[in-house]
Amino acid sequence: MLAGSTQFDNLEQALKHYFGYDEFRSGQREIITTALANRDLLVIMPTGGGKSLCFQLPALLKQGVTIVVSPLIALMQDQVQQLANNGIPATFLNSSITTEERRDRAAAIYNGEIKLLYVAPERLNQEFISNFLVDLHQEVGISGFAIDEAHCVSEWGHDFRPDYRKLSQLRHYFPKVPWLGLTATATDRVRQDIIKQLDLKDPDVHVASFNRPNLYYEVRRKSTTPYKELLAQIKQSEGSGIIYCLSRKKVDELTAKLQHDGIKVLPYHAGLNSETRTNNQNSFIRDDVQIMVATVAFGMGINKPDVRFVIHYDLPRNIEGYYQESGRAGRDSEPAHCTLYFGLGDIKTIEYLIAQKVDRETGLALEEEQRIATQQLRRVINYAEATECRRIIQLGYFGESFPGNCDNCDNCKYPRPIADWTIEAQKLLSCVARFSKQGRNFGLSYTIDVLRGSKSDRVFKNGHDTLSTYGIGKDRTQNEWRNLGRSLLHQGLVEETSDGYSVLTLNALSWEILKSQRKVEIAIAPTPPTAETHDISTNTVEIQSLYNRLQKLRKQYADANKVPPYVIFADSSLRLMSQQQPQTLAQFAQISGVGARKLAQYGEMFTGEIRAFRAESGLSVQVESDPTPPLNPPSPRKSDVSQTHLDTLDLYQRGLSLAEIAEKRSMRETTIFDHLLKLMECSYEVTIDRIVSLEKATAIEQAINTVGAERLTPIKVHLGDDYSYEEIKIVRARLRLGSNG
Repeated sequence: MLAGSTQFDNLEQALKHYFGYDEFRSGQREIITTALANRDLLVIMPTGGGKSLCFQLPALLKQGVTIVVSPLIALMQDQVQQLANNGIPATFLNSSITTEERRDRAAAIYNGEIKLLYVAPERLNQEFISNFLVDLHQEVGISGFAIDEAHCVSEWGHDFRPDYRKLSQLRHYFPKVPWLGLTATATDRVRQDIIKQLDLKDPDVHVASFNRPNLYYEVRRKSTTPYKELLAQIKQSEGSGIIYCLSRKKVDELTAKLQHDGIKVLPYHAGLNSETRTNNQNSFIRDDVQIMVATVAFGMGINKPDVRFVIHYDLPRNIEGYYQESGRAGRDSEPAHCTLYFGLGDIKTIEYLIAQKVDRETGLALEEEQRIATQQLRRVINYAEATECRRIIQLGYFGESFPGNCDNCDNCKYPRPIADWTIEAQKLLSCVARFSKQGRNFGLSYTIDVLRGSKSDRVFKNGHDTLSTYGIGKDRTQNEWRNLGRSLLHQGLVEETSDGYSVLTLNALSWEILKSQRKVEIAIAPTPPTAETHDISTNTVEIQSLYNRLQKLRKQYADANKVPPYVIFADSSLRLMSQQQPQTLAQFAQISGVGARKLAQYGEMFTGEIRAFRAESGLSVQVESDPTPPLNPPSPRKSDVSQTHLDTLDLYQRGLSLAEIAEKRSMRETTIFDHLLKLMECSYEVTIDRIVSLEKATAIEQAINTVGAERLTPIKVHLGDDYSYEEIKIVRARLRLGSNG
């Protein structure tokens, strides 16, 4: 038996039972095994990598309660909601609940009914620890502390929170309780600080790859009409998306434009009141709107796994921020698209913001902070203008090497010509070597000035006009030298200090180049990134049609239960349902993401929808009680029709078109069509002359008589592109209704 559990023989059984997954993601099993051995852990795992499972599953398998420290109320509420939907006993204590609710939850915790308790770091005052947690440990037992977003404890992290420093006092009260720190991004310096601040005891440190292979990265130069290009991109994109802007004003302006152009979109920034932000966020999470336009205030607390695209309409301030924000896309591991619009005007905006970094008391500039922020901006510009694989640069920022050729970024998908620039690299590195020989170091821009024979006072003052490398690079433009310098940095062939000064220093690989032991190849003649939309869809028309229907069904149950759609099922689970089309509960249980609770809750409804789709598509149908497909699928009954179908029928019989009904009912035109089709299948009289012309209807009937009515695709191929699947379906439904009559 599995330690701590009387139900499961192995971790995979527990995973399937509670969460519906058949196998662990990379690294999860090892982390969970270590957690079950009661060792301290530090887990660095990127967004979408499955960090939460690393403490949730051990909590369910160990005796006692696991205390989860989470920095945002919205984040902990969302996680508790998802756990509850899987039948997992979890709750939270924070300022959003009443005194009576707090009392009831505390009673449930003391009664051993709760396995995961989420709290905010602000709640971890001495009174709460000594009066509640100590008693809880004595009566029920605390099995572990999980510190989510652990980088918040470090001043070197990107989101330092002083309240996280209170966590250290927990060690005094519970010295033997194991700790698990988790974060999505942390440089080596931040990792060491987390271990120190949390006082982790000989921790097992797990650093997963920061690579998000499902994300497509691209950079687009801002054209003279960037909004027009943005609007076109949005209209070509499916699913939910986030658009990041630098300022609140830009957020409001862009939101208004998109709303005017018929896009379902809402704003989010710190200038809105708390209630508006919460309402807008909930509308986005529940798919009531497609897009959120936001400042970086819309970040860490967003736990929506099915964001299909993230667009940075303005330049981000640093690589780490860009990685975090773009990483909001595709957390369900499904394909997603990340676009950065790069305009020179954005640089001036960020430089202005950097200049505002002043001491509030003295009004003096915070020079060190300004210098570091400027260096971070330079790295973002280097990323935007780079010709190498985007992942080389992103992952290199976190100290992870990547070979390139990812085939999932614009530079790899549409590569520039490669040229041998070894001679030019030797010239540049030789110049850096001569600076170092004098005991001084300089940045890339100054090095280029010397190579190109600049007449600046600084060059003459430093005496660098006397160097043998002075002026040897006049045959190349400043942009060409800058492109080479960036490429050398991205490939690790030269170093740049991270103290804010960005000076170049040679490394072992640099000397190999200088000794002609290593060749340097770079991409040349950079061109504006392609404006084509990255096509991530490989589904057939019929699979996509079923997927759309299952999405609608998911949304209905989500709205009825007041939860986000992804809490019902992830997009990846719907995609598998569409592809495998399970028709019985036994088949449905094999879908990844379907656990015991969700099988009982939603199995009948979703398999019923799949069977209905197959019946309407002329495919074989397998009912639950009969494992063999019946020769004649059961006919829909009038009892299958709901009031919403009848409301559509009433408006249609009054003479309204599909478009008019859709507008009146705030629905999509395809939904109205589905209503009418359902009504016909259930023997309601629906005239189709306003949907398909007599001429087309006659041609479709002839095609059906020729190729048969079982499958739609052969009919469509026989008729050609002038006929839609909707027209074919409605005519086929009328023929079936006539034959049944």
